[in-house]
Amino acid sequence: MKIARRMENLSPSVTMAITALARELKAQGKDILSFSAGEPDFDTPNVIKETAINAIKDGHTKYTAVEGTIETKKAIINKLKKDHGLEYQLDEIIVSNGAKHSLFNLFQCLIEEEDEVIIPAPYWVTYPEQVKFSNGTPVFIETNDSTNFKISAEQLKAAISPKTKILLLNTPSNPTGAVYTKEELLALSEVLKETDILVISDEMYEKIMYDGKEFTAVASISEDMFKRTITINGISKAVAMTGWRYGYLATPHKALVKAMIKLQGQVTSNVNSVTLAAAITALDGSANADIEMMRKEFEKRRDIAVSQFNAIEGLSCVKPDGAFYLFVNIKEVDIDSMQFAADLLEEEGVAVVPGLAFGAEGYFRFSFATSLVNIEEGIRRIKNFVENKK
Repeated sequence: MKIARRMENLSPSVTMAITALARELKAQGKDILSFSAGEPDFDTPNVIKETAINAIKDGHTKYTAVEGTIETKKAIINKLKKDHGLEYQLDEIIVSNGAKHSLFNLFQCLIEEEDEVIIPAPYWVTYPEQVKFSNGTPVFIETNDSTNFKISAEQLKAAISPKTKILLLNTPSNPTGAVYTKEELLALSEVLKETDILVISDEMYEKIMYDGKEFTAVASISEDMFKRTITINGISKAVAMTGWRYGYLATPHKALVKAMIKLQGQVTSNVNSVTLAAAITALDGSANADIEMMRKEFEKRRDIAVSQFNAIEGLSCVKPDGAFYLFVNIKEVDIDSMQFAADLLEEEGVAVVPGLAFGAEGYFRFSFATSLVNIEEGIRRIKNFVENKK
C-alpha cells in the first residue's frame, strides 16, 4: 500500500506526541511530571454538565444542522455582541469540531497554490502544517523576548508580498502568552489598509487574561478590520471543555461560511449534538464564576512559576499577559531545544515542549495548567537538571 504523497510533508504534532509519550512512561510506572499539554486541569463546570445531561434526557441525540443549531449560533452571536460589540448574522457563523477543525476547513476553502500566509513566530504548531497541507506557503515573522513575542507594524509591512493572502494572529498566544494591545493592533491595521489581505484571529484564550488587562478582539479595532477579520474561538480552554470538541468561526464573508458548510457536510457533518446544547450554557455567562475562579488560579500559578524560573541561573522567561504557558529561554544553557527536552524527560522525568516545534529554537514551552505542587516540583527538577549541565 502506498500512502498519498501529500502526507509526506505533514509533520505530526510535537505537543501531542510528547504528551502521549509522557502518559506512556507514567503508565509504565515511571515518575513523570508533564507540562506539555495545553489543557486545563480543572473539570468542566457543573452548570454545563447539567445542561448536557438534560439534553441527553430530552432526546437531543440526533443529527443537527451541519453548521450548528440556530440556538448555539445565537449564543455565539450574543457572546460576541456582549463581549466585543460585534454584530454577526446566523449565516456568518459556523461551528466545527474544535478550533483546529475550524482552521482546517478555513484554509481548505481559502488557500490556493502559492498563496502566502504570514505567521508570527513562535506559533502554534498546527498553523504552518495546515497551511502547507492546503498548498499554501507559510511566511514567518520572527519575534523574541525583547519584543514580548509580538510583531511590529514595520515587520508586517516588510513581510507582505503580492502573494500575501492572510495574516494569522493568535492573541493571547500559544505558546508565549503574548497579548496584543489595542494600540498595537491599530498599528498593524494601518499597514493592511488598501490591501485585500484577510486576517485570521485565533482568540481561543481570550478569557485567560492577567493583571487586570483587557482583551481586545481584532475585529473590533475598526470597520475595515471587521470586514477583513475571520475570528476563530471556542470553549476548550477558558471553560475547561477540551474533550467536548467545539470551535466556532465568525466572519462577515457569507460566501466563505457557505463554502465551509459544504466542506464540513462532506467530512464530519455536525458537531456532537449534546456538545452543541452544552455550549450554549458555556457561552451565555452561566459559567462566568467558574471561568473567573480558574483564571485567578492560573494567575497565581503564573506568578510563582515565573519567579522560580527567573531565579534559575541560565534560564529566563517573560511574564505572559494571557493563556497558561511560559516560554522559557534556555539559550545560555543549550541552543538545541529538542535535545534539552529529551534529556530532561530521561534524566528528571519532566516533559516540556521544545521551542523548535513552535518555530523558535532556544526555548521550551511550560504549561502551568496543573497543580502548584506539580509546578514547584517540576521547576525544582528542571533547576537540578540545568545545574548538572554546567
